[in-house]
Amino acid sequence: MTNKFSNLAPRVGVAAVAIPLILFVCYIGGVFFMLFVLAIGLLALHEFFQLAKAKGARPQIALAMIGLTVMHLSFFHEQLQFFILPHFLDSGGIALLTKLQLFITALFLFLVIVLVVELFRNAGSIFLNAGFTIFGVMYVGIFLASLTGIRELFGMEFPSQLALQHFSVMSLLSDDSVRATTYRWGGLTIISIIVSIWICDTAAYFGGLSMGRHKLFPRVSPNKSWEGAVWGFFGAVVTMVVMQKLFLPYLQFHQAVIIGIIIGVFGQIGDLVESLLKRDAGVKDSSTLIPGHGGVLDRFDSLIFVSPILYLYMDFVVLS
Repeated sequence: MTNKFSNLAPRVGVAAVAIPLILFVCYIGGVFFMLFVLAIGLLALHEFFQLAKAKGARPQIALAMIGLTVMHLSFFHEQLQFFILPHFLDSGGIALLTKLQLFITALFLFLVIVLVVELFRNAGSIFLNAGFTIFGVMYVGIFLASLTGIRELFGMEFPSQLALQHFSVMSLLSDDSVRATTYRWGGLTIISIIVSIWICDTAAYFGGLSMGRHKLFPRVSPNKSWEGAVWGFFGAVVTMVVMQKLFLPYLQFHQAVIIGIIIGVFGQIGDLVESLLKRDAGVKDSSTLIPGHGGVLDRFDSLIFVSPILYLYMDFVVLS
């Protein structure tokens, strides 16, 4: 049992420092949150490419980083148009492509440039090089960029009729006050998602240590058990329901349950997918950047996997 808890001290130490900072950045949102998520994406992408190199690939790292940055900015479209560009153009803002147009344009250009560059590289297999380059940007970069997309759904895109349902005096409030309130809901939503993932991981970890008898997926992750997965699942659902009752008035009970289910199921699948990538590359951790936690890809694997699913659910169902 002592060996099982040997890395607990550094994990707790890092968490004590990182958690308050992460929660604060999530709450304030804006450029700080976008840059925070982008930094995580770039670090995780770099670690992914180290795994790719272990498989003999030579990904286009610099191009991938640039492509990821541009596509990430498409999820920050609203503030990019109305808050950043005027400082450089000395005007009240300019008309940009829509969010979808900007994303698709950046994606198509990225795919074309990757293939054109491979024509001139002569650096081994194009299947390995281009495949890992594109897969890394899609899996790590775009999946995580959708977390910025979730945060920005609570800006000017937030449906006014949904806000009106929760404020009896909303008609007396200014547009800025309404926007500030809904944007604060966005910060609390991101915090709720992250806390639910943390509780899911923690419940699965300790539940598996104390009660684990039946292996969940021994070919991919021999230490994980069905008992731990069940504890993690219910931990995510209960946490999301509690957060909805305390902080998220716009969210209905069944929607909180669904979000918890998404986190409890796909968050753990995301962890297994990342474990499979590491096992295929023959490494234990994606890096040693975070003491007690491994690499950035190790720490945020669940968040990476659930973010696009939650983005689609929030955009097309909850806030439709």
